[in-house]
Amino acid sequence: QVQLVESGGGLVQAGGSLRLSCVVSGSTFSSYYMGWFRQAPGKEREFVGGISRSGGSIFYADSVKGRFTISRGNLKNTVYLQMNSLKPEDTAVYYCASAAGPIAGSRTDEYRYWGQGTQVTVSS
Repeated sequence: QVQLVESGGGLVQAGGSLRLSCVVSGSTFSSYYMGWFRQAPGKEREFVGGISRSGGSIFYADSVKGRFTISRGNLKNTVYLQMNSLKPEDTAVYYCASAAGPIAGSRTDEYRYWGQGTQVTVSS
């Protein structure tokens, strides 16, 4: 059974940084495209960014470009989301997700497995 477990969320002041981790078990981690999403209260889940199997191709939503960095360690079955210059509007539950195949985009239905989410709160 595939499991994704996020960690690293918390409360941070505006301008601060957090690093989220997502450990994947039960699958061949290096075979799948990985994504990060977030969902704020009352809003739809939105794409934050995604990373290819090798880590050579990374895409970001415009709202986080230049502030967030996605990376992966295939030997550790882990994907990371480094978040810098955080803003109050970044407050959300952050989810990692494993795509159904080697390539995926920004739609939630392209991802098969999801973590339970970790809360990120940015105070002003």
